[in-house]
Amino acid sequence: MRALLLSGGMDSTAIAWWKKPDVAISVDYGQRPAGAELRAAGAVCAAIGIPHETIRADCSALGSGDLSGTPALHAAPIPEWWPFRNQLILTLAGIAALRLGVRTLLIGALVTDAEHADGRPDFVAAISGLMALQEGGLTVNAPAIGMDAPELVRVSGIPREVLAWAHSCHVGDLACGRCRGCVKNYRTWKALGWDPH
Repeated sequence: MRALLLSGGMDSTAIAWWKKPDVAISVDYGQRPAGAELRAAGAVCAAIGIPHETIRADCSALGSGDLSGTPALHAAPIPEWWPFRNQLILTLAGIAALRLGVRTLLIGALVTDAEHADGRPDFVAAISGLMALQEGGLTVNAPAIGMDAPELVRVSGIPREVLAWAHSCHVGDLACGRCRGCVKNYRTWKALGWDPH
């Protein structure tokens, strides 16, 4: 059984459409755009016809950068960096995954996520190995780790009207148009030759 860690953003939404996991798991860890992300993820799961599990664990006091609305720490490689974020949400999603009988947890890491250490292939391999060492033998897989966003969207075959539900803004429930998430969303639509409006 396979689960997808579904943020509701463009990348994980395209992977949901492409890989059709048995279940999707979304995590509200206290990030500013959590409400919009969960609504987007729920809509995609309904369209695909898969169950949608939601985990809430308020870690906002531990956040840094755009996603938490606080100044970025000195170690931040990019404005939205949150210390150990992927490790945190993979752990929370992994707990839910084991309860559901999942053996493989898919994540939406892309080649462009190498800007931060927890988006790189070596991190995915390390966290997968760590989780596999523990009871349940859960593994982590990033099926699009060698692609950028336009390549993933093309491979996934996701209809543009479904992709339009994705919420990629890092700062709130409505797209700000300025953060790196919004800019990436716009550039991806443009690279695909689709009108993002």
